[in-house]
Parts: sequence; C-alpha cells; structure tokens
Amino acid sequence: MLGYLIRRVLAAIPVMGVVALFVFLLLRLTPGDPAAIIAGDSATPEQLARIRTMLGLNEPLYTQFFTWIGRLLHGDLGVSLISQVPVLQMIGQRIEPTIAIAVSTIILAVVVAVPLGVVAAWKHGSWIDRFVMGLSVVGFSVPVFVIGYVLIQIFGIELRWLPVQGYRKLAGGFGPFFERLILPTLTLSFIYIALIARMTRAAMLDVLGEDYVRTARAKGIAESGVLLRHALRNAAVPVITVIGTGFALLISGVVVTESVFNLPGIGRLTVDAVLARDYPVIQAMILLTSGIYVAVNLLIDVAYTLLDPRIRY
Repeated sequence: MLGYLIRRVLAAIPVMGVVALFVFLLLRLTPGDPAAIIAGDSATPEQLARIRTMLGLNEPLYTQFFTWIGRLLHGDLGVSLISQVPVLQMIGQRIEPTIAIAVSTIILAVVVAVPLGVVAAWKHGSWIDRFVMGLSVVGFSVPVFVIGYVLIQIFGIELRWLPVQGYRKLAGGFGPFFERLILPTLTLSFIYIALIARMTRAAMLDVLGEDYVRTARAKGIAESGVLLRHALRNAAVPVITVIGTGFALLISGVVVTESVFNLPGIGRLTVDAVLARDYPVIQAMILLTSGIYVAVNLLIDVAYTLLDPRIRY
C-alpha cells in the first residue's frame, strides 16, 4: 500500500507542473492588460509603463514564470493586483463558506442517494425504481439557480422559516451557521442526489445478478446482508468515483449557488478576479482547484485499494 501511494503522489507532481505552466501561459497570452485596469482609462503611456515595470509584466515570459514558481514553492501566492491584499489571505477569508457548502452537500447527497439507489436496484421495475429514475431525470434537467429561487420563495418568503442570503461563520455559533447553510445545501444536493442515486442503481444492478449474490441468498443470508455486505461493497467502486468527483466539482463549481444566496465564497472570488484580470488570484484559484482534483483522485485510488486489493498491484 505504501509503495502504491508513493507512486500515485509522484505521478501527481508533473501533472501539477503542467497545470501551472498552462495557467501561466493562458492568462498572459489572452487579450487584456492588467496595468490598464489598475491605472484606469485616463492613464498615460508613462503611467502604464511604470505599472508594468512594478508588476514585472515587461520581463520575458520565462523570467516571469520562474519567478512565480519560486515564490509558489515558498508558499507565496502573490498579491492581488487590484486590492493589494495577499492572495493567500483572500482565499483564507473566502474558503470557509465554500468548504461548508460542499461538505454538507456531499454528506446529504450520499446519505439520501445511496439508499435510494440500492432500493431502486433491489425493487427493479417497481414504482420505487420508477420514482428514483424520475427524480434523477428532474435533478439533471432543472438548473441549479431555478431550484435555489424556488426554495427561497417557499421557505424564505412565504413560510419565513429560513434566511435567504448571507453567511455566518461557524465561530459565531452553530445555530446561525447551520441556519444559513440549509437552503444552499438543499439547492446543490438535488443534482448530486440524482447523480449518485442513478450510479448506485446501475452499479447494483450489475452485481445483483452475479453468482456470489445468488450463492449468498442460497445460504440463507438475510436480504439486508446480501445487499449491503455482498452487493453494495462490490458495486462501490463506481459509486465512490462519482462521490469523489462530485466533491471536487462542488469545490470549484459553486459560483451560481454563491451568487443566488449572496455567499462570500471562492467561487465569487474567482469570478471577480477574472473580470478584473487579476493574474495572481486567478492563477491561485486554478491551481487550488487542480490541487483539489489531484488530492480527491488520490483518495479515490486509496479507497479502491481498500475495496479491491488487486488494484494496488
């Protein structure tokens, strides 16, 4: 297991290097001048030249790249070109809402979707199966912002049960924190419940017809034991893949939900940075997202080896 983990970690290093090079070149070869954004429309050529010199934008690309990589290896993500605030500090201020929403969403989705998928496969062709499949179609079809506005209308405006905007940090009390997390979590979890339930159902249908499942039933093992210990465990590999990938997508793709519920997360930070051509922030956010994907894939691989030890060889 240790050798397998070392190989996987070493394989991730060149991936992150390629991502860093791609991000650096992509941002600098696209149209737009951050110096012009900082200086404003009335800036003179001398002012623009001075700002470019200050930011190091007039240096060769390879010099800019190696300077950036050197700082990155020392934990320096740079300073925002617009706000002059360290990027690491900006991410630290914004990451809690995004992490909170992602974790609560994936927990709710797994708790609800996996049992739904198992029961749908067990009762294949029944009304329960049709209900789960119908729920999956609706979950894939309805945009996230529509679900959010419907929940706001019902629970925030008509019933007045829950707040519809803003965020309270966990340090300020669990009650206000949890209260403002409910609607965003319900909004995002709808599509992931549909995705995970559909994948669980498909994976369970593949294994329920296997010989070892029929043998377990012939031995008189209770149906719950057959479903959970024999079928679900062998069907768990694709399900874990969907759950892990879904968590990574949640971290990087909560822009719409954060906008609907006015949450100060990293999704909105990324959008603001793109609109302002704030190179250091954009680079840091893309690298953060890539690092999350690599870490999640590593955890998925570890889970594979625990479920099926043959994979590690």
